[in-house]
Order: sequence, then C-alpha cells, then structure tokens
Amino acid sequence: MSAPVSTVSDAIQAALATVNDPEIRRPITELGMVRSATVGDDGVVRVELLLTVAGCPLKDKLRNDITAAVAAVPGVTGVEIEFGVMNPEQRQELQAKLRGGAATEEPVIPFAQPGSRTRVYAVASGKGGVGKSSVTVNLAAALAARGLSVGVVDADIYGHSVPRMLGADGRPTRVEDMIMPPQSHGVKVISIGMFTAGNAAVVWRGPMLHRALQQFLADVYWGDLDVLLLDLPPGTGDVAISLAQLLPNSEILLVTTPQAAAAEVAERAGAIALQTHQRVVGVIENMSWLELPDGSRMEVFGAGGGQTVADSLTRTIGAQVPLLGQIPLDTRVREAGDDGTPIVLAEPESPAAKALGQVADRLAVRRESLLGKPLGLKPAGR
Repeated sequence: MSAPVSTVSDAIQAALATVNDPEIRRPITELGMVRSATVGDDGVVRVELLLTVAGCPLKDKLRNDITAAVAAVPGVTGVEIEFGVMNPEQRQELQAKLRGGAATEEPVIPFAQPGSRTRVYAVASGKGGVGKSSVTVNLAAALAARGLSVGVVDADIYGHSVPRMLGADGRPTRVEDMIMPPQSHGVKVISIGMFTAGNAAVVWRGPMLHRALQQFLADVYWGDLDVLLLDLPPGTGDVAISLAQLLPNSEILLVTTPQAAAAEVAERAGAIALQTHQRVVGVIENMSWLELPDGSRMEVFGAGGGQTVADSLTRTIGAQVPLLGQIPLDTRVREAGDDGTPIVLAEPESPAAKALGQVADRLAVRRESLLGKPLGLKPAGR
C-alpha cells in the first residue's frame, strides 16, 4: 500500500528545505524559490523553481542537488525540474528578506554595526612584494577549513590578485541592488577584477576608491561571517584611510619580510593605527628562510625583521603587538596561488602551510572583547 499523498508531499517539502542556494547559502524554500512541487500518480515529482536571475551560473548544481534530495524520498520514482525567473517584485522581496528590512532602505555596512560579531582583519604591508595577498588567501582558506564562515574583500584595487589565487573565476550575481559574491574553497570573495574586462587597468582617484570599498562592504550579501579579511594595497594611502572610516572596529594584520628595509616601511604602515585608533592584532613575517635539502636554512632576506617590527610597534602604540608567525620561503606557495588552490589546502603538510595554519589558529580562537557591547543585564528588583 502506497503512502498517503499528503505524507509524500510533506516529505518532498522537507527534502527541498535541505537544499541551499549555492550563492546565498540558505534553503531554497526559505528564499521563496520553490514555486510549486507536486507528485503525480506515477511517483514523478515535478518542481518549478524560480531563479534569481536568468542564466544563473549555478543552475546545474541546483538541478543536481534538488534531484538528489527529492529522489531519496520513499515513493518517488523520478524528478522533473522546470526553471523560471523571479519577477522584479519577487526579487525585491528576496532582497528585503536578506537585508532583514525594507528593500528601499539605504544599504548599511553590517560589520560596522554595534552588534556585529564578525572579526574584521585588514591585511596590510608597508610595501609591495612581501606576499601580503598570498598570506591573505591562505589564512582565509585555512580559517574556512576550520569551519568558520569567511569572506575576503580584494581592496587592492590597482593590484587585484585574490580571485586568481583563490581560484574564484565566477562572476558576481545581482539581485536588484544586491551583489552575490562568488565562492571558492568555502570562501566568499569580491574583487574589482570581477567587474573589469580582461586584465584591464583600473585608473581611479581617491573618492572612487572609497566608493568601491563602500559598495564591497554594503552592497554585497555576505551573510553571517565569522571572519572578514581585507587585502589592502601597500602603504598608507586612500584605501587604508577609507577603511578606518568605514570599519573603525577593523584590526590591522601587518605582513613584512625579514629584511631591514622592508621592516622599516612596515613599521610606518603599522603606526597608522595611532591616527586611526585601530588595533594592530599582530605581525606576520613572510619569506623568513629557505629550507635547503640538507635541512639547513638559508636566510635569503636576512633575519629578525618581523620581531623588530612587532617590538617597535609595541613601544610606539603602547600595546602588545605579537609576532604571530614566520612563514618560510617556498616555491610551492607561488605555484599553488597560480593554480588557484592555496597551499594550506594543496599541500597542508608543507612547512609554509603549517606555519600559516598556526597563524590561522591564533586568529580563530582570539578572545572577543566585550567593550562597548550590551550584555543584556537588568538590575535585580528590590
């Protein structure tokens, strides 16, 4: 005897609720994407699904996920899916649902709100060529691999390289005024390189840089992030100043190499915290040494620069700035970045990957400050 239709229908709805939209990472039933789901006498389930935009790049993944979930329901003999597209009103409703308010409200930066629990790390350096972007993408991938929800903003507008290093070759999807960021290796990422044609150069002045950063933070749907990493351009220019204005609660993560010249410039970059009132969470020394086949180390760029920067900033700022880690020089870091799979994922047992993983562990478990946050306490009655 077959199960009652109502029971099968309920089971189908429950199965559909387990399918997440690949971009938004929330159930398709919750997002209003399932227009109908019916089961015929022959046991074939027919699902009508509304895509946010025509030509959705992840349409095939949705088809596969829905088919797998519904086909597992007892009594279902087949699954047929018909795709439609949301109309403007439905997209506005979705936008309002995602933002938690009216669709006409001016977008706000969620990470700047008092109740935000997202840890925001601005990865900075005094000069280019110290491996700041490599450190950023590897920390992001390592944190995501540890189960955290992670996002990366490629704020190096002129020298954007994060999409390649993370293998994020997708294009952002728009839902009305919202931008859905592509994901790679469990990391959400946005970059100006996703909006330019080919390898075109970006030639912008300060106000345009500020606006671009503001849109990356406010117009992109990030969801509930545990950690947001921003790959800043080298130095203390417009983007660093804009970041301090837009995200005053962000913390600076400084990357340098061991050599004295790089360390001196890195100190100046870290000292910006005195003017912006940001916290320097620590220093990462990259390219610390090259491990030779006989087990010895060659200090290609000298030694001690990272500790020098940490000690100097501790004295200058008046607060402890630790040296979070030393990353050995390894050609595999470059190769993994060119291939789009960070070394912490491609070769997790390599010395560089282990050192980066240790830094990620320190960032992941750092105790959260309760300063300025409501505790929800009420005075006891008499």
